[in-house]
Parts: sequence; C-alpha cells; structure tokens
Amino acid sequence: MKSFMANPATIERKWYVVDAEGQTLGRLASEVAKVLRGKNKPEFTPFVDTGDYVIVVNAAKVAVTGKKLDQKLYRRHSEYVGGFKEVTLRELMAKKPTKAVEFAVKGMLPKGALGNEMLTKLHVYAGPEHEHQAQKPETLTF
Repeated sequence: MKSFMANPATIERKWYVVDAEGQTLGRLASEVAKVLRGKNKPEFTPFVDTGDYVIVVNAAKVAVTGKKLDQKLYRRHSEYVGGFKEVTLRELMAKKPTKAVEFAVKGMLPKGALGNEMLTKLHVYAGPEHEHQAQKPETLTF
C-alpha cells in the first residue's frame, strides 16, 4: 500500500473568516496557523502547502493576558549603526493592530520559503469589514 502525498494539483482550498474580537492573541494565532498549514485536513503533507485561506477581522479587538501590553516587545534592526528599534505591544496595537496578529501567526508557521508561501494566504483586517466577499468565505470558530 502506497502512502498518499499531496501535490499542488490535488489540493482544494477554501476561504475561512475568523472574528478575533475578545479572543486571546496566541490561542487565535495557533488555530489560524493550523488552518494555514493544512493540519486540519486528512491529506496534510508536511512539505507541501495544503492549507486554506484565512481572513481575520476585528484584529484591533484581540485580547492579551497579564502585562503583555507593556512588557511584550517587537524588536528590529536596520543594519545601520544605532538602527535598533523596539515597540511595545500597546504601541503596535495603537498604530497597526493587524501587524500584531500577523507577527503571532508568522512565528507559528514553518521558516523559509514554505512558511512565506503559507503566510500569503493570511488576510488581516482591523475592523469588521473585509474585501473578500466574492470568495464566499465560511465562518470558522474556535
């Protein structure tokens, strides 16, 4: 008996919409990462992108526990001298609330080209409106 290996020609992709209002950031990100990766499907293959498209709405209303709003830091460096910058989660949520969800999901996907390809199927919106009505997304609840 041969093992089944998924390939890009045999994958059926669906669109899902997730409401992030009131959900904890990390728990939401882990569930979204599972769907993006395709682990919710029986034909999951680790080295093939078998995942579905996910639309996250109300990203500005995502919840965090503890003191994470002030203690969690997002750091980056421009590769220039003195180019180190860090932003707290509170500042990030005030300026770009969608980035917090994107960073959380990105950290839970595989690193490299496969993870980058999976991340392109994630669409995050700060408010309740999204522009993917034509794809007829199904509601996904966790």
